[in-house]
Amino acid sequence: MRIAILSRSPRLYSTRRLVEAAEARGHEVVVLDTLHCYMNINSLDSSIHYKGEELAPFDAVIPRIGASITFYGTAVLRQFEMMGVYPLNESVAISRSRDKLRSMQLMARKGIGLPVTGFAHSPDDIPDLISMVGGAPLVIKLLEGTQGIGVVLAETRKAAESVIEAFLGLKANIMVQEYIKEAGGADIRCFVVGDRVVAAMKRQAADGEFRSNLHRGGTASVVRITPEERATAVRAARTMGLNVAGVDILRSNHGPVVMEVNSSPGIEGIELSTGIDVATKIITFIEKNGRSNHTRTRGKG
Repeated sequence: MRIAILSRSPRLYSTRRLVEAAEARGHEVVVLDTLHCYMNINSLDSSIHYKGEELAPFDAVIPRIGASITFYGTAVLRQFEMMGVYPLNESVAISRSRDKLRSMQLMARKGIGLPVTGFAHSPDDIPDLISMVGGAPLVIKLLEGTQGIGVVLAETRKAAESVIEAFLGLKANIMVQEYIKEAGGADIRCFVVGDRVVAAMKRQAADGEFRSNLHRGGTASVVRITPEERATAVRAARTMGLNVAGVDILRSNHGPVVMEVNSSPGIEGIELSTGIDVATKIITFIEKNGRSNHTRTRGKG
């Protein structure tokens, strides 16, 4: 197969491993800087150009689209879809998962376990919003935040009111969630490929930190997940419409709750902590499913 990888750099661990895995299985791989792709959009012969030349046809495309370039990245991916190229994750599914509020609403509708979550616009509603999620301590999240940036733990009601007022005063979109104290600063990253969790790791926050992101000094280790956690991760990915996803789960007193579904999960942490060849599992999934025009939206989403 001829496979394109949309990535800002071929030197990134995840991109490099996907190239290695695909080439080891005899595929031709081309890494394309997403922001250097540009499109000819017309009703007769749409195309994608790159560095002054029209791209030759591809069989499949692997989107590694960072949160900061979601709008342009999904536009490029949608163009590939319109041209019949098989996307590992579809543009509409990526957009769906990147909207934290929308993704929470979709999972709630499917009955997937979630932390109690509140969303409001008016400062007048702050007292009731705090009570709605069980009071302090609580977690306040910027909807546009990534890698733990824009996530605040407010330990008292007064602190929560002050932080929420500050964010709303800056016209920032935030959501407020119950704090799952019993998780002990740890979460579980389940790496879903297709309808299976192919690897899982426990991420433990550094001392004095409640965010378990590896970018924030968290540590990773192998973890054995329960059948309920496995099923929750697969259902969350399916609800977003993602073939490949990193589903972050907390162990609460009322069962597993999903914190986030990541449409471009990093491969480095999960491979190094578990020893599982996740990159090859992704490539074999494409081999089994990557047929021309085999998308649900065909770029219409």
